[in-house]
Amino acid sequence: MTAALREEIIKAALRACLGALIGLMLGFWQLGLFIGLLLYLLMHLRYLVVLRNWFEKPKQTELPEPGGVWGEVYDKLMELQKRNRKRKKKLAAILSEFQASTAALPDGAVVLGGRGEIAWFNAAAQKLLGLRSPQDVGQRIANLIRHPNFTDYLAEGSYLDEVEAPSPIRATQMLCYRIVPYGNGQRLLVARDISEIRRLESVRRDFVSNASHELRTPLTVLKGWLELLLAESGTGALAAWSKPLQEMKAQADRMENLMNDLLKLARLEAENQGLRADPVPLSALLQRVVDDARAVAKGSHRFETNIAPGIVLLGRELEVLSIITNLVANAVQYTPEGGIVRVSLVKNEVGVQVAVADTGIGISKTDLPRLTERFYRVDVARSRASGGTGLGLSIVKHALEQHEGHLGIESEQGVGSTFTAYFPASRIKIESEAPDSSGLAVINP
Repeated sequence: MTAALREEIIKAALRACLGALIGLMLGFWQLGLFIGLLLYLLMHLRYLVVLRNWFEKPKQTELPEPGGVWGEVYDKLMELQKRNRKRKKKLAAILSEFQASTAALPDGAVVLGGRGEIAWFNAAAQKLLGLRSPQDVGQRIANLIRHPNFTDYLAEGSYLDEVEAPSPIRATQMLCYRIVPYGNGQRLLVARDISEIRRLESVRRDFVSNASHELRTPLTVLKGWLELLLAESGTGALAAWSKPLQEMKAQADRMENLMNDLLKLARLEAENQGLRADPVPLSALLQRVVDDARAVAKGSHRFETNIAPGIVLLGRELEVLSIITNLVANAVQYTPEGGIVRVSLVKNEVGVQVAVADTGIGISKTDLPRLTERFYRVDVARSRASGGTGLGLSIVKHALEQHEGHLGIESEQGVGSTFTAYFPASRIKIESEAPDSSGLAVINP
């Protein structure tokens, strides 16, 4: 029992005894006892009313110093209030530092509440997104940034990646949006201006495309003369030049392949996702590529296939053929003679996957993240000897993005590699075996 509680019990007992004594003197001790306890209860009610008023208006209500239990309660409340004031000042300082640091960022920063409403934004957000203070505070961000890319990203809720969309006030200004969840249901939206980056990428693509086009004419002339000289190099004065001419012809062919790949890559980068959706017989196309690779290998490699029949992909046949051909060609190129190349086409609930596995040299973990970079080669000597351009997997990556897919890579050095092209279910149809009345195959979802 605390000292305050003992003091309160003594007060109650003294008031009860005093009331009973006064009542006894008047001949009604029970009434005196009742009145004494009633006065004690009214005192507690008074302190309770003061406490209630203090909770409602703490700055306008002064707490008394009654001693006993109420005195202890009031003291504890005052201590709690002091601690809360210190904590509030600390949080206000942290918030002030956060706002000051965020306000200095060149990127737009917007603090969003649980329902996507705007709680705060910096000066850069005003310039990039056209936000106004205080009119837009409390507005939902989806009502101000209405581009489908952003609204889908906001509704998705995972926020693992970032999304690109034009500024809501300048259609020519491209912004990169990223949402970072934090705290209790709050989110931080960061908008970065990438217009200059995209402009430089466009300049680079145009330069590569134009340079490749301009190089085609002199290269065609050069190849024509080399072919003519090679045809005459079997005998006569050119016989001693036969080997150099063959090497020059091989390098000219390699340069032509490089220009073709550069043009293809520039075209893929310049196009938007999903421009066309023609039916492509994926099963038949994959089987054809495997048959061609088997014929070229001439028994040096063993091919194993597991291709689901009747699968049709909505896309562009030339790009799909490029994806499959590059994956199969890489598997053959980096697998020694006698190795195995396994090709499979499997459908599941999320789409289809084309997997090309080999028993080749494998790839180290340090090389895996860079495989889709332009001109990156794991084995430079082998790639150059086979005429590779180093652009194959980069083309595969961009062609898959055009079909809303992605590339998965698994590898272990000395064991082999597996490259898997994933296509979404929205682009997959199943070709019915039974023809309709017109004699054409029926395509079902």
